[in-house]
Amino acid sequence: MDTSYPEPISPTKTRIGWIGIGVMGAAMASRLLSAGYSLTIYARTPSKALALQSKGATVAASPLELAKNSDVVCLMVGHPSDVRSIVSENQNNNILAGLNPGSVIVDFTSSHPALAREIFTSAREKDCWAVDSPVSGGDIGARDGKLAIFAGGDERVIKWLSPIFQVLGKVAYMGPAGSGHSCKIANQIVVGANLLGLSEGLLFAEKTGLDVNKWMEAVRGGAAGSMVMELFGERMIQRDFRPGGFAEYMVKDMGMGVDVVEGSEDERVSVLPGAALGKQLFAGMVANGDGHLGTQGLITVIERLNGKVG
Repeated sequence: MDTSYPEPISPTKTRIGWIGIGVMGAAMASRLLSAGYSLTIYARTPSKALALQSKGATVAASPLELAKNSDVVCLMVGHPSDVRSIVSENQNNNILAGLNPGSVIVDFTSSHPALAREIFTSAREKDCWAVDSPVSGGDIGARDGKLAIFAGGDERVIKWLSPIFQVLGKVAYMGPAGSGHSCKIANQIVVGANLLGLSEGLLFAEKTGLDVNKWMEAVRGGAAGSMVMELFGERMIQRDFRPGGFAEYMVKDMGMGVDVVEGSEDERVSVLPGAALGKQLFAGMVANGDGHLGTQGLITVIERLNGKVG
């Protein structure tokens, strides 16, 4: 690191700003508070900040105010458009306008690699840094500090941030700016395929008269077993569709992998028929009014296709 980083991160000295306190964001922010960090949060709906305030967080009136009072600004919001709005739009009421030299933006959102590269460039123009570090592990991983964190950006900055990452999970350095988001998109392609396979396996087992609990117990130790089965299998059987991450976000994440747009670099375009199907099935959840269910609710789409409703 350069002279902008005279000392290591520590709970007693490093000021963290946090934007995004949904299911995942609130759990992650809570862990940082429990670890002793000073946390300033911004919420568009102030009432949602009450639980974190009760644990010691302070509330900023705007992203600009938050950035001015933070050494590290963390984002965990819903969509790339939200990231862009908070970081660089809204004229002078954004993060970039308030950053002090040497500050770091850490984007935990599942966002677009191209946007990460754009933010990185803008941050460097202000003598700051930006890291894209989306996560995997759902609400349970966020609560227990066992998230997989995929980091892109300057490797030295990511090592400097390691005390923060260690509170939340295990970080893997993936490469330059945008690489973290590329890793997360690939992760979601695999997760989506696993959720589809698990949904179809459960439905087939049930239709053939098997006890689905016994079926899952029998196969989980073999090649069919997966982290997706461990996280979501029981929830599917119990019809527990409470969200760790919204199903609508899978449409966004998988879409970033399969949607070819004008101006795309040819070498970055991949033909992914399985991911395209997965995106359509999750879009079916959204069309059915279930976009805010958890991703394990994908089984409801497979059930509808087989004439089972409710």
